[in-house]
Amino acid sequence: MRYHRTGRKRFHHPLVGDVELDYEAFELPGDPGQRVNVYTAQPGSPSEEALNLLASWSAREPALDARPDDAAASAPLPGDAH
Repeated sequence: MRYHRTGRKRFHHPLVGDVELDYEAFELPGDPGQRVNVYTAQPGSPSEEALNLLASWSAREPALDARPDDAAASAPLPGDAH
């Protein structure tokens, strides 16, 4: 089987439908046999709009357990005795 380093793939997402993305594969020189695939949508395409919509749904609030250092030092953790 031939390995393709660049190309275009079509995915079907259950919420935004079909998305066409260009991809490029990069070999990891320090880890033979491993590679990273980077996917991008054409600017201004319906696929870019779909990805932007999905990205807008990502969490934007800090994690519940993330507290400033001073609050973390004085606030008891769940299950701690007082």
